[in-house]
Amino acid sequence: MIVSIPKTVRRLYFMTLLVAFSCLLYYALNWIGGWISPVDHYDIPEGSAVRAFQDAPSDSDGLNAGERLRLYYWYGE
Repeated sequence: MIVSIPKTVRRLYFMTLLVAFSCLLYYALNWIGGWISPVDHYDIPEGSAVRAFQDAPSDSDGLNAGERLRLYYWYGE
């Protein structure tokens, strides 16, 4: 059996690049997923604390374009 060194090196190089780009894509999508999902600031109150809130106005004029896009992707509407 004849083993070609240049062909083997090309295959190893291709597999290394494939693994590197796959890892890069994984971390990029993980970062984007973390950015899109909202943070849960509303934990269960401890001790004698009481949860209170104020209704937000129904218009979305206070949001910039990035925040509206983030909410669009999060809620899917």
